[in-house]
Amino acid sequence: MPNHDKPFQRKGSISNSHVGREFELAAQAFWQSQGLRLKHGIKMSIGIDFRKTKEHAFDLGCREQKVIVECKTHKWTSGGNVPSAKMTKWNEAMYYFVAAPSGLRKIMFVLRDFCTKHNCTLAEYYIKTNYHLIPDDVEFWEYDDETKTARKLKT
Repeated sequence: MPNHDKPFQRKGSISNSHVGREFELAAQAFWQSQGLRLKHGIKMSIGIDFRKTKEHAFDLGCREQKVIVECKTHKWTSGGNVPSAKMTKWNEAMYYFVAAPSGLRKIMFVLRDFCTKHNCTLAEYYIKTNYHLIPDDVEFWEYDDETKTARKLKT
């Protein structure tokens, strides 16, 4: 049963962490169907100056296939507004991708959420307004939880 004492809780969910974990499982299944054997919480040494690094656990990844994935399930607000605080998490993911070792396939895997007010999905909106923060080697993929399919977006 959802906890109504938590106003920032995703409606109908046990907790936001459950929503995230379920989305990571869906992402893992999707990428498995594409031939990627991703594991949860893969740790990589990251750093802008590679003489100074720190471990970061990416949501999914595979050392052998040289892939890291960050997953986000954020949605537009109920009023169709941009979830500004949540977008900082997307910016943070871009920074982690910049700081990750070169030679990796870097994937931002996000939930598809369309807004009629803006006539676009949240990912399309993010790309349009934050293109300058997206590294050239990052792929944006948008996952439709109804059809269990994903599409690669142009950045």
